[in-house]
Amino acid sequence: MSNLLTVVYLTCFAVIAGGAFALMTQNLRSAATGPMVRSMGPRPRRHPEAPQPGEEVLVIDLNRERLEELYRQAS
Repeated sequence: MSNLLTVVYLTCFAVIAGGAFALMTQNLRSAATGPMVRSMGPRPRRHPEAPQPGEEVLVIDLNRERLEELYRQAS
């Protein structure tokens, strides 16, 4: 009985150790090609709806002073 228990224990130990090694290897690979490494590469394309350089865009100014001014005008 103790020989069977030893074989089961060693088998489970080997499976867990192999899984831990595989997880560690994958983490190291993803760290080598992670977002910080990829950010040093070529710049991503512009969004299709982004304004072109020199194109006018509508901006809404909602700072506190502007809101107070609009409130006073409405009263």
